[in-house]
Amino acid sequence: MDSIQIPYQDTGYFSKIMLDYLEEKESIQPFYHRFPSIDNFEAQIQEKAKSFPVENRKVLVSALEQQYQGLTISDLSQQNINHLVLPNTFTITTGHQLNLFSGPLYFLYKIISVINLCKELKDKYPKQNFVPIYWMASEDHDFEEIQYFNFKSKKIVWDQEASGAVGRLSTDGLASVFETFSGLLNSSINANELKDLFSKAYLEHDNLTSASRYLVNALFGEYGLVVIDGDDQQLKSLFKPYALKELKEQVSFKEVTKTSEQLATKSYPNQVHPREINLFYIGNGFRERILKSANGYTVNNTSLTFSSVEAIFEEKENLTDVVSGNALLRPLYQEVILPNLCYVGGGGELAYWMQLKSTFKAFDVPFPMLLMRNSALLITEKQQKKLNKLELSIEELFLSQNDLIAKKVKERSTIQYDFKSKRKQLSDNFKELEELAAKTDASFIGAVKAQEKKQIKSLDHLEKRLLKAEKKKMYDLVTRIELLQNELFPNQSLEERQRNFADYYESYGKELLTTLFKSLKPLDHKFTVVNL
Repeated sequence: MDSIQIPYQDTGYFSKIMLDYLEEKESIQPFYHRFPSIDNFEAQIQEKAKSFPVENRKVLVSALEQQYQGLTISDLSQQNINHLVLPNTFTITTGHQLNLFSGPLYFLYKIISVINLCKELKDKYPKQNFVPIYWMASEDHDFEEIQYFNFKSKKIVWDQEASGAVGRLSTDGLASVFETFSGLLNSSINANELKDLFSKAYLEHDNLTSASRYLVNALFGEYGLVVIDGDDQQLKSLFKPYALKELKEQVSFKEVTKTSEQLATKSYPNQVHPREINLFYIGNGFRERILKSANGYTVNNTSLTFSSVEAIFEEKENLTDVVSGNALLRPLYQEVILPNLCYVGGGGELAYWMQLKSTFKAFDVPFPMLLMRNSALLITEKQQKKLNKLELSIEELFLSQNDLIAKKVKERSTIQYDFKSKRKQLSDNFKELEELAAKTDASFIGAVKAQEKKQIKSLDHLEKRLLKAEKKKMYDLVTRIELLQNELFPNQSLEERQRNFADYYESYGKELLTTLFKSLKPLDHKFTVVNL
Protein backbone atom coordinates (compact mmCIF):
# COMPACT_ATOMS: atom_id res chain seq x y z
CA MET A 1 0.00 0.00 0.00
CA ASP A 2 1.45 3.37 -1.01
CA SER A 3 0.29 6.85 -1.91
CA ILE A 4 1.20 9.75 -4.14
CA GLN A 5 0.42 13.43 -3.84
CA ILE A 6 -0.61 15.85 -6.54
CA PRO A 7 -1.24 19.62 -6.32
CA TYR A 8 -4.84 20.60 -5.60
CA GLN A 9 -4.58 22.92 -8.59
CA ASP A 10 -4.23 19.91 -10.89
CA THR A 11 -7.42 18.17 -9.78
CA GLY A 12 -10.04 20.62 -11.09
CA TYR A 13 -12.22 20.07 -8.02
CA PHE A 14 -11.33 23.00 -5.76
CA SER A 15 -12.43 26.62 -5.66
CA LYS A 16 -10.35 29.64 -6.62
CA ILE A 17 -10.37 31.01 -3.08
CA MET A 18 -8.92 27.79 -1.70
CA LEU A 19 -6.31 27.46 -4.43
CA ASP A 20 -5.23 31.06 -3.87
CA TYR A 21 -5.08 30.37 -0.13
CA LEU A 22 -2.88 27.32 -0.58
CA GLU A 23 -0.55 29.41 -2.74
CA GLU A 24 -0.65 32.21 -0.13
CA LYS A 25 -1.53 34.76 -2.80
CA GLU A 26 -1.50 38.39 -1.73
CA SER A 27 -5.18 38.85 -2.63
CA ILE A 28 -6.38 36.41 0.07
CA GLN A 29 -3.88 37.23 2.84
CA PRO A 30 -6.00 39.94 4.57
CA PHE A 31 -8.70 37.36 5.33
CA TYR A 32 -6.75 34.91 7.47
CA HIS A 33 -4.39 35.18 10.42
CA ARG A 34 -1.44 32.82 10.03
CA PHE A 35 -0.91 30.24 7.31
CA PRO A 36 -0.71 26.71 8.74
CA SER A 37 2.99 25.90 8.48
CA ILE A 38 4.68 24.03 11.31
CA ASP A 39 6.81 27.06 12.30
CA ASN A 40 3.85 29.47 12.39
CA PHE A 41 2.26 27.49 15.21
CA GLU A 42 4.76 28.92 17.69
CA ALA A 43 3.25 32.41 17.52
CA GLN A 44 -0.28 30.97 17.55
CA ILE A 45 0.51 29.03 20.72
CA GLN A 46 1.83 32.15 22.44
CA GLU A 47 -1.19 34.23 21.42
CA LYS A 48 -3.76 31.67 22.58
CA ALA A 49 -1.90 31.01 25.84
CA LYS A 50 -2.13 34.70 26.78
CA SER A 51 -5.82 35.04 25.94
CA PHE A 52 -7.44 31.81 27.13
CA PRO A 53 -8.66 31.98 30.77
CA VAL A 54 -7.78 29.23 33.24
CA GLU A 55 -11.40 29.21 34.39
CA ASN A 56 -12.55 28.29 30.89
CA ARG A 57 -10.30 25.24 31.01
CA LYS A 58 -11.92 24.03 34.22
CA VAL A 59 -15.41 24.46 32.77
CA LEU A 60 -14.36 22.67 29.58
CA VAL A 61 -13.00 19.64 31.42
CA SER A 62 -16.04 19.47 33.69
CA ALA A 63 -18.38 19.55 30.67
CA LEU A 64 -16.42 16.85 28.82
CA GLU A 65 -16.37 14.55 31.85
CA GLN A 66 -20.12 14.88 32.10
CA GLN A 67 -20.61 14.26 28.37
CA TYR A 68 -18.49 11.11 28.49
CA GLN A 69 -20.34 9.57 31.42
CA GLY A 70 -21.40 6.00 30.66
CA LEU A 71 -19.10 5.70 27.66
CA THR A 72 -15.99 3.52 27.65
CA ILE A 73 -13.07 5.81 26.92
CA SER A 74 -9.49 5.01 25.94
CA ASP A 75 -6.63 5.88 28.26
CA LEU A 76 -5.27 8.28 25.65
CA SER A 77 -8.57 10.17 25.26
CA GLN A 78 -8.94 10.37 29.05
CA GLN A 79 -5.38 11.66 29.33
CA ASN A 80 -6.13 14.31 26.71
CA ILE A 81 -9.22 15.47 28.60
CA ASN A 82 -7.21 15.68 31.82
CA HIS A 83 -4.50 17.70 30.06
CA LEU A 84 -6.98 20.34 28.92
CA VAL A 85 -6.93 21.93 32.36
CA LEU A 86 -3.20 22.63 31.97
CA PRO A 87 -1.99 25.98 30.54
CA ASN A 88 0.40 24.24 28.11
CA THR A 89 -2.37 22.23 26.42
CA PHE A 90 -4.02 23.30 23.17
CA THR A 91 -6.53 21.83 20.76
CA ILE A 92 -6.73 21.21 17.02
CA THR A 93 -10.36 21.04 15.98
CA THR A 94 -12.54 19.83 13.18
CA GLY A 95 -16.33 19.70 13.11
CA HIS A 96 -19.04 18.07 11.12
CA GLN A 97 -22.76 17.47 10.97
CA LEU A 98 -24.20 14.39 12.67
CA ASN A 99 -24.57 12.53 9.40
CA LEU A 100 -26.08 9.08 9.66
CA PHE A 101 -23.26 6.53 10.05
CA SER A 102 -20.74 9.37 9.49
CA GLY A 103 -22.07 10.29 6.03
CA PRO A 104 -19.48 10.98 3.30
CA LEU A 105 -16.05 9.41 3.32
CA TYR A 106 -14.26 12.72 3.92
CA PHE A 107 -15.60 12.64 7.49
CA LEU A 108 -12.74 10.24 8.21
CA TYR A 109 -10.22 12.46 6.45
CA LYS A 110 -11.16 15.44 8.61
CA ILE A 111 -10.58 13.58 11.86
CA ILE A 112 -7.41 11.85 10.67
CA SER A 113 -6.03 15.24 9.57
CA VAL A 114 -6.59 16.57 13.09
CA ILE A 115 -5.03 13.57 14.84
CA ASN A 116 -2.01 13.52 12.53
CA LEU A 117 -1.47 17.25 12.94
CA CYS A 118 -1.43 16.88 16.74
CA LYS A 119 1.32 14.26 16.40
CA GLU A 120 3.39 16.54 14.17
CA LEU A 121 2.98 19.44 16.58
CA LYS A 122 4.01 17.32 19.56
CA ASP A 123 7.20 16.36 17.74
CA LYS A 124 7.94 20.02 16.98
CA TYR A 125 6.82 21.48 20.33
CA PRO A 126 7.37 18.73 22.95
CA LYS A 127 6.74 21.04 25.93
CA GLN A 128 3.10 21.52 24.86
CA ASN A 129 0.22 19.06 24.67
CA PHE A 130 -2.03 18.95 21.61
CA VAL A 131 -5.51 17.45 21.80
CA PRO A 132 -7.46 16.42 18.66
CA ILE A 133 -11.09 17.56 18.87
CA TYR A 134 -14.15 16.53 16.89
CA TRP A 135 -16.94 19.08 17.32
CA MET A 136 -20.39 17.57 16.85
CA ALA A 137 -22.75 19.94 15.03
CA SER A 138 -25.54 18.79 17.32
CA GLU A 139 -27.42 22.10 17.18
CA ASP A 140 -27.76 22.10 13.41
CA HIS A 141 -31.38 21.73 12.25
CA ASP A 142 -30.93 20.66 8.61
CA PHE A 143 -32.18 17.10 9.01
CA GLU A 144 -32.43 16.54 5.26
CA GLU A 145 -28.67 16.91 4.96
CA ILE A 146 -27.84 14.25 7.54
CA GLN A 147 -30.61 11.64 7.28
CA TYR A 148 -28.87 9.33 4.81
CA PHE A 149 -25.62 7.77 3.68
CA ASN A 150 -24.61 6.06 0.44
CA PHE A 151 -23.47 2.44 0.43
CA LYS A 152 -22.78 0.31 -2.63
CA SER A 153 -24.33 3.03 -4.82
CA LYS A 154 -27.58 2.92 -2.83
CA LYS A 155 -28.97 5.73 -0.73
CA ILE A 156 -29.90 4.48 2.75
CA VAL A 157 -32.38 6.93 4.27
CA TRP A 158 -33.69 7.47 7.79
CA ASP A 159 -37.23 8.37 6.80
CA GLN A 160 -38.98 10.35 9.51
CA GLU A 161 -40.33 13.79 10.36
CA ALA A 162 -37.88 15.93 12.30
CA SER A 163 -37.55 19.48 13.61
CA GLY A 164 -35.25 21.39 15.90
CA ALA A 165 -31.66 20.57 16.78
CA VAL A 166 -30.69 17.26 15.18
CA GLY A 167 -28.60 16.15 18.15
CA ARG A 168 -31.70 16.02 20.31
CA LEU A 169 -33.58 13.77 17.90
CA SER A 170 -34.69 10.39 19.14
CA THR A 171 -33.11 7.40 17.40
CA ASP A 172 -36.54 5.81 16.95
CA GLY A 173 -36.94 4.37 13.47
CA LEU A 174 -33.30 3.48 12.93
CA ALA A 175 -33.95 -0.24 13.39
CA SER A 176 -35.40 -0.35 9.86
CA VAL A 177 -32.34 1.50 8.55
CA PHE A 178 -30.18 -1.12 10.23
CA GLU A 179 -32.12 -3.89 8.47
CA THR A 180 -31.62 -2.21 5.09
CA PHE A 181 -27.92 -1.69 5.70
CA SER A 182 -27.41 -5.24 7.01
CA GLY A 183 -29.10 -6.66 3.93
CA LEU A 184 -26.47 -5.05 1.69
CA LEU A 185 -23.48 -6.33 3.67
CA ASN A 186 -21.75 -9.63 3.01
CA SER A 187 -21.00 -12.23 5.69
CA SER A 188 -17.36 -11.33 6.32
CA ILE A 189 -15.80 -10.50 9.68
CA ASN A 190 -15.47 -6.84 8.63
CA ALA A 191 -19.13 -6.71 7.62
CA ASN A 192 -20.12 -8.08 11.02
CA GLU A 193 -18.01 -5.37 12.66
CA LEU A 194 -19.96 -2.76 10.69
CA LYS A 195 -23.27 -4.28 11.77
CA ASP A 196 -22.14 -4.27 15.39
CA LEU A 197 -20.93 -0.68 15.15
CA PHE A 198 -24.20 0.57 13.66
CA SER A 199 -26.32 -1.44 16.08
CA LYS A 200 -24.50 -0.30 19.23
CA ALA A 201 -24.39 3.31 18.10
CA TYR A 202 -27.93 3.83 16.90
CA LEU A 203 -30.03 1.09 18.51
CA GLU A 204 -28.54 1.34 21.99
CA HIS A 205 -28.58 5.13 22.36
CA ASP A 206 -31.58 7.38 22.79
CA ASN A 207 -30.63 10.41 20.72
CA LEU A 208 -28.48 11.30 17.74
CA THR A 209 -25.84 13.10 19.80
CA SER A 210 -25.19 10.07 22.00
CA ALA A 211 -25.22 7.74 18.99
CA SER A 212 -22.75 9.91 17.08
CA ARG A 213 -20.44 10.24 20.08
CA TYR A 214 -20.37 6.45 20.46
CA LEU A 215 -19.67 5.94 16.74
CA VAL A 216 -16.79 8.39 16.56
CA ASN A 217 -15.32 7.22 19.86
CA ALA A 218 -15.45 3.60 18.66
CA LEU A 219 -13.58 4.49 15.47
CA PHE A 220 -11.05 6.99 16.81
CA GLY A 221 -10.97 6.77 20.59
CA GLU A 222 -7.78 4.70 20.59
CA TYR A 223 -6.02 7.58 18.81
CA GLY A 224 -6.88 10.00 21.63
CA LEU A 225 -9.66 11.90 19.86
CA VAL A 226 -11.94 13.92 22.13
CA VAL A 227 -15.56 14.42 21.03
CA ILE A 228 -17.32 17.56 22.20
CA ASP A 229 -20.98 18.59 22.14
CA GLY A 230 -21.53 22.35 22.08
CA ASP A 231 -25.18 21.94 23.10
CA ASP A 232 -24.10 22.07 26.73
CA GLN A 233 -25.19 24.30 29.61
CA GLN A 234 -21.74 24.69 31.16
CA LEU A 235 -20.10 25.58 27.88
CA LYS A 236 -22.79 28.04 26.88
CA SER A 237 -22.35 29.87 30.17
CA LEU A 238 -18.92 30.88 28.83
CA PHE A 239 -20.47 32.18 25.63
CA LYS A 240 -23.25 34.20 27.26
CA PRO A 241 -21.33 37.55 27.33
CA TYR A 242 -20.63 37.23 23.61
CA ALA A 243 -24.25 36.37 22.85
CA LEU A 244 -25.38 39.46 24.79
CA LYS A 245 -22.96 41.66 22.84
CA GLU A 246 -24.19 40.19 19.56
CA LEU A 247 -27.83 40.80 20.45
CA LYS A 248 -27.22 44.37 21.58
CA GLU A 249 -24.80 45.50 18.88
CA GLN A 250 -25.31 43.12 15.92
CA VAL A 251 -21.52 42.82 15.74
CA SER A 252 -21.29 39.94 13.31
CA PHE A 253 -23.69 41.50 10.79
CA LYS A 254 -21.63 44.68 10.62
CA GLU A 255 -18.26 42.98 10.45
CA VAL A 256 -19.15 40.14 8.09
CA THR A 257 -20.91 42.54 5.72
CA LYS A 258 -17.77 44.67 5.56
CA THR A 259 -15.51 41.65 5.01
CA SER A 260 -17.84 40.16 2.41
CA GLU A 261 -17.68 43.35 0.39
CA GLN A 262 -13.88 43.26 0.56
CA LEU A 263 -13.85 39.63 -0.62
CA ALA A 264 -16.15 40.53 -3.51
CA THR A 265 -13.70 43.18 -4.72
CA LYS A 266 -11.14 40.37 -5.00
CA SER A 267 -13.65 38.24 -6.99
CA TYR A 268 -14.18 35.79 -4.12
CA PRO A 269 -17.85 34.82 -3.71
CA ASN A 270 -19.43 34.85 -0.27
CA GLN A 271 -20.08 31.44 1.22
CA VAL A 272 -22.51 32.66 3.91
CA HIS A 273 -24.67 35.78 4.05
CA PRO A 274 -25.06 37.45 7.46
CA ARG A 275 -28.34 38.30 9.11
CA GLU A 276 -28.96 41.24 11.42
CA ILE A 277 -28.71 38.83 14.37
CA ASN A 278 -26.83 35.58 13.81
CA LEU A 279 -28.24 33.70 16.79
CA PHE A 280 -31.03 31.16 17.10
CA TYR A 281 -33.34 30.57 20.02
CA ILE A 282 -33.28 26.84 20.64
CA GLY A 283 -35.85 24.73 22.49
CA ASN A 284 -37.47 21.34 22.43
CA GLY A 285 -38.43 20.59 18.83
CA PHE A 286 -37.44 23.95 17.37
CA ARG A 287 -34.47 26.17 16.53
CA GLU A 288 -35.56 29.54 15.17
CA ARG A 289 -33.89 32.86 14.42
CA ILE A 290 -33.95 35.66 16.99
CA LEU A 291 -35.25 38.83 15.30
CA LYS A 292 -35.04 42.48 16.31
CA SER A 293 -38.46 44.10 16.65
CA ALA A 294 -39.82 47.56 17.44
CA ASN A 295 -40.46 46.53 21.05
CA GLY A 296 -37.45 44.32 21.65
CA TYR A 297 -36.94 40.85 20.24
CA THR A 298 -39.04 38.04 18.81
CA VAL A 299 -38.36 34.43 17.86
CA ASN A 300 -39.25 33.61 14.26
CA ASN A 301 -42.26 31.28 13.75
CA THR A 302 -43.13 31.33 17.46
CA SER A 303 -45.11 33.54 19.84
CA LEU A 304 -42.04 34.27 21.95
CA THR A 305 -41.31 37.97 22.51
CA PHE A 306 -38.80 39.72 24.78
CA SER A 307 -38.64 43.36 25.83
CA SER A 308 -34.85 43.36 26.20
CA VAL A 309 -31.72 41.31 25.67
CA GLU A 310 -31.61 40.43 29.34
CA ALA A 311 -35.20 39.19 29.20
CA ILE A 312 -34.16 36.44 26.78
CA PHE A 313 -32.02 34.92 29.53
CA GLU A 314 -34.30 35.63 32.50
CA GLU A 315 -35.48 32.64 34.50
CA LYS A 316 -33.53 30.30 32.26
CA GLU A 317 -31.43 27.96 34.35
CA ASN A 318 -30.57 25.88 31.31
CA LEU A 319 -28.78 28.02 28.71
CA THR A 320 -28.95 25.22 26.14
CA ASP A 321 -32.58 26.22 25.74
CA VAL A 322 -31.76 29.81 24.85
CA VAL A 323 -29.03 30.61 22.35
CA SER A 324 -27.42 28.78 19.46
CA GLY A 325 -25.07 30.36 16.96
CA ASN A 326 -25.58 30.01 13.22
CA ALA A 327 -22.77 29.22 10.78
CA LEU A 328 -21.20 32.62 11.40
CA LEU A 329 -21.19 32.52 15.21
CA ARG A 330 -20.59 28.82 15.87
CA PRO A 331 -16.88 29.34 15.06
CA LEU A 332 -16.69 32.14 17.65
CA TYR A 333 -18.37 29.91 20.26
CA GLN A 334 -15.85 27.18 19.51
CA GLU A 335 -12.87 29.48 19.98
CA VAL A 336 -14.29 30.92 23.21
CA ILE A 337 -14.62 27.52 24.91
CA LEU A 338 -11.56 25.73 23.46
CA PRO A 339 -7.83 26.57 23.76
CA ASN A 340 -7.78 26.08 20.02
CA LEU A 341 -4.95 26.82 17.61
CA CYS A 342 -6.26 25.63 14.27
CA TYR A 343 -9.53 24.67 12.60
CA VAL A 344 -9.38 21.90 10.01
CA GLY A 345 -12.16 21.94 7.42
CA GLY A 346 -13.16 21.56 3.81
CA GLY A 347 -12.96 24.29 1.20
CA GLY A 348 -16.52 25.50 1.73
CA GLU A 349 -16.04 25.72 5.49
CA LEU A 350 -12.77 27.62 5.30
CA ALA A 351 -14.31 30.02 2.77
CA TYR A 352 -16.87 31.18 5.32
CA TRP A 353 -14.26 31.27 8.10
CA MET A 354 -12.49 33.83 5.91
CA GLN A 355 -15.52 36.07 6.25
CA LEU A 356 -15.02 36.12 10.04
CA LYS A 357 -11.59 37.54 10.83
CA SER A 358 -12.80 41.06 11.66
CA THR A 359 -15.70 39.62 13.69
CA PHE A 360 -13.24 37.80 15.93
CA LYS A 361 -11.26 41.02 16.33
CA ALA A 362 -14.40 42.90 17.34
CA PHE A 363 -15.08 40.29 20.02
CA ASP A 364 -11.39 40.30 21.08
CA VAL A 365 -10.96 36.57 20.44
CA PRO A 366 -7.84 35.23 18.61
CA PHE A 367 -8.55 34.03 15.10
CA PRO A 368 -7.36 30.45 14.62
CA MET A 369 -5.17 29.14 11.86
CA LEU A 370 -7.17 27.54 9.04
CA LEU A 371 -6.08 24.25 7.52
CA MET A 372 -7.59 22.56 4.49
CA ARG A 373 -8.40 19.01 5.50
CA ASN A 374 -6.75 16.17 3.64
CA SER A 375 -8.57 15.10 0.51
CA ALA A 376 -8.01 11.71 -1.09
CA LEU A 377 -8.85 9.22 -3.81
CA LEU A 378 -8.72 5.53 -2.87
CA ILE A 379 -7.65 3.06 -5.55
CA THR A 380 -7.96 -0.68 -5.06
CA GLU A 381 -5.42 -3.17 -6.38
CA LYS A 382 -7.93 -4.31 -9.01
CA GLN A 383 -8.50 -0.74 -10.19
CA GLN A 384 -4.76 -0.11 -10.34
CA LYS A 385 -4.33 -3.11 -12.65
CA LYS A 386 -7.02 -1.67 -14.93
CA LEU A 387 -5.21 1.67 -14.95
CA ASN A 388 -1.99 -0.03 -15.98
CA LYS A 389 -3.66 -1.99 -18.79
CA LEU A 390 -5.29 1.17 -20.12
CA GLU A 391 -2.00 3.07 -19.78
CA LEU A 392 -3.70 5.75 -17.70
CA SER A 393 -1.70 7.94 -15.33
CA ILE A 394 -3.11 9.19 -12.03
CA GLU A 395 -2.97 12.78 -13.29
CA GLU A 396 -5.00 11.87 -16.41
CA LEU A 397 -7.81 10.52 -14.22
CA PHE A 398 -8.64 14.07 -13.17
CA LEU A 399 -9.34 15.20 -16.73
CA SER A 400 -12.98 15.58 -17.72
CA GLN A 401 -14.27 12.36 -19.24
CA ASN A 402 -14.55 13.87 -22.73
CA ASP A 403 -11.00 15.23 -22.60
CA LEU A 404 -9.64 11.98 -21.18
CA ILE A 405 -11.23 9.83 -23.86
CA ALA A 406 -10.21 12.20 -26.64
CA LYS A 407 -6.62 12.18 -25.39
CA LYS A 408 -6.36 8.38 -25.17
CA VAL A 409 -8.09 7.83 -28.53
CA LYS A 410 -5.73 10.26 -30.27
CA GLU A 411 -2.74 8.56 -28.67
CA ARG A 412 -3.81 5.18 -30.06
CA SER A 413 -5.15 6.35 -33.40
CA THR A 414 -3.34 5.20 -36.55
CA ILE A 415 -4.47 8.40 -38.25
CA GLN A 416 -2.22 11.24 -37.12
CA TYR A 417 -3.47 14.58 -38.38
CA ASP A 418 -2.37 17.79 -36.65
CA PHE A 419 -5.47 19.97 -36.57
CA LYS A 420 -3.76 22.45 -34.25
CA SER A 421 -1.08 23.30 -36.81
CA LYS A 422 -3.73 23.50 -39.55
CA ARG A 423 -5.68 26.05 -37.50
CA LYS A 424 -2.53 28.13 -37.03
CA GLN A 425 -1.74 27.89 -40.74
CA LEU A 426 -5.29 28.95 -41.58
CA SER A 427 -5.11 31.91 -39.17
CA ASP A 428 -1.77 33.01 -40.63
CA ASN A 429 -3.19 32.89 -44.16
CA PHE A 430 -6.19 34.99 -43.21
CA LYS A 431 -3.96 37.47 -41.38
CA GLU A 432 -2.17 38.09 -44.67
CA LEU A 433 -5.54 38.56 -46.39
CA GLU A 434 -6.59 41.10 -43.75
CA GLU A 435 -3.40 43.09 -44.28
CA LEU A 436 -4.00 43.02 -48.04
CA ALA A 437 -7.65 44.09 -47.62
CA ALA A 438 -6.59 46.99 -45.39
CA LYS A 439 -4.33 48.28 -48.18
CA THR A 440 -7.00 48.01 -50.86
CA ASP A 441 -10.44 48.41 -49.32
CA ALA A 442 -10.90 48.25 -45.54
CA SER A 443 -14.57 47.32 -45.99
CA PHE A 444 -13.44 43.81 -47.03
CA ILE A 445 -11.85 43.10 -43.62
CA GLY A 446 -15.22 42.10 -42.16
CA ALA A 447 -15.81 39.66 -45.00
CA VAL A 448 -12.32 38.17 -44.53
CA LYS A 449 -12.89 37.67 -40.78
CA ALA A 450 -16.28 36.05 -41.42
CA GLN A 451 -14.73 33.64 -43.92
CA GLU A 452 -11.92 32.79 -41.45
CA LYS A 453 -14.44 32.01 -38.74
CA LYS A 454 -16.42 29.83 -41.13
CA GLN A 455 -13.41 27.80 -42.25
CA ILE A 456 -12.08 27.28 -38.71
CA LYS A 457 -15.54 26.12 -37.69
CA SER A 458 -15.49 23.64 -40.58
CA LEU A 459 -12.07 22.41 -39.46
CA ASP A 460 -13.40 21.93 -35.91
CA HIS A 461 -16.32 19.97 -37.31
CA LEU A 462 -14.00 17.72 -39.29
CA GLU A 463 -11.87 17.08 -36.21
CA LYS A 464 -14.95 16.07 -34.21
CA ARG A 465 -16.11 13.78 -37.01
CA LEU A 466 -12.71 12.11 -37.15
CA LEU A 467 -12.58 11.70 -33.37
CA LYS A 468 -16.09 10.27 -33.36
CA ALA A 469 -15.13 7.74 -36.01
CA GLU A 470 -11.99 6.76 -34.09
CA LYS A 471 -14.01 6.38 -30.88
CA LYS A 472 -16.34 4.05 -32.69
CA LYS A 473 -13.40 1.93 -33.85
CA MET A 474 -12.07 1.89 -30.27
CA TYR A 475 -15.41 1.22 -28.59
CA ASP A 476 -13.93 -1.28 -26.16
CA LEU A 477 -11.19 1.12 -25.03
CA VAL A 478 -13.64 4.01 -24.61
CA THR A 479 -16.08 1.88 -22.62
CA ARG A 480 -13.41 0.59 -20.26
CA ILE A 481 -12.10 4.11 -19.62
CA GLU A 482 -15.61 5.37 -18.92
CA LEU A 483 -16.39 2.53 -16.53
CA LEU A 484 -13.16 2.92 -14.60
CA GLN A 485 -13.35 6.68 -14.27
CA ASN A 486 -17.00 6.41 -13.18
CA GLU A 487 -15.94 3.90 -10.52
CA LEU A 488 -13.30 6.24 -9.16
CA PHE A 489 -15.35 9.43 -9.56
CA PRO A 490 -19.02 8.53 -8.96
CA ASN A 491 -21.36 11.08 -10.54
CA GLN A 492 -18.23 12.78 -11.95
CA SER A 493 -17.41 13.95 -8.43
CA LEU A 494 -14.76 13.16 -5.84
CA GLU A 495 -15.68 9.84 -4.26
CA GLU A 496 -15.05 11.27 -0.79
CA ARG A 497 -18.21 13.34 -1.23
CA GLN A 498 -20.31 10.38 -2.38
CA ARG A 499 -19.28 7.16 -0.67
CA ASN A 500 -19.42 6.08 2.97
CA PHE A 501 -16.43 4.55 4.74
CA ALA A 502 -18.35 1.25 4.93
CA ASP A 503 -17.76 0.77 1.18
CA TYR A 504 -14.10 0.18 2.00
CA TYR A 505 -14.28 -1.05 5.58
CA GLU A 506 -16.23 -4.10 4.44
CA SER A 507 -13.16 -5.21 2.45
CA TYR A 508 -10.26 -3.81 4.47
CA GLY A 509 -11.53 -3.49 8.05
CA LYS A 510 -9.32 -1.56 10.48
CA GLU A 511 -6.49 -1.72 7.96
CA LEU A 512 -8.34 1.06 6.12
CA LEU A 513 -7.76 3.46 9.02
CA THR A 514 -4.16 2.32 9.44
CA THR A 515 -3.47 3.06 5.77
CA LEU A 516 -5.14 6.46 5.91
CA PHE A 517 -3.21 7.49 9.00
CA LYS A 518 0.05 6.61 7.20
CA SER A 519 -0.93 8.32 3.94
CA LEU A 520 -2.60 11.60 4.94
CA LYS A 521 -0.16 14.40 5.75
CA PRO A 522 -2.04 17.54 6.78
CA LEU A 523 0.74 20.11 6.39
CA ASP A 524 1.77 18.99 2.90
CA HIS A 525 -1.25 20.80 1.43
CA LYS A 526 -1.67 18.35 -1.44
CA PHE A 527 -4.29 15.93 -2.74
CA THR A 528 -3.48 12.31 -1.88
CA VAL A 529 -4.07 9.24 -4.03
CA VAL A 530 -3.97 6.13 -1.85
CA ASN A 531 -3.38 2.65 -3.23
CA LEU A 532 -5.17 0.12 -1.05
